[in-house]
Amino acid sequence: MNIETTIRIWREGKQFIAHALPLDLSSSGDTEHAARQALHEALELFVATAREQGTLDEVLEECGYVLERGKWIAPAILAQGREILAV
Repeated sequence: MNIETTIRIWREGKQFIAHALPLDLSSSGDTEHAARQALHEALELFVATAREQGTLDEVLEECGYVLERGKWIAPAILAQGREILAV
C-alpha cells in the first residue's frame, strides 16, 4: 500500500523536526536525515496500529485522503508561507 504525504523539516535549536501533513505526525533527530528517518518509522507505526485496529481507511479519509488505484492520495496543499501575526 502506498500513502502519499507532504513532509516539512525545520530546525529547533540543535534538533531537526520532520512533520507529515495532513496526518499531523512529527518526529525529530540530530540531522535532517535522522529526523526524516524517525518520521518514517513513526508513520509506519501509525499505519500499522490503525490497520490492526481496523481504522486505517477511516483515519485516512478523515485526513482528506482519497484512494485511487490502490494509492492513498493526500489532499493538495493550496498554500504555504510565512506570515506575521500582530497580537
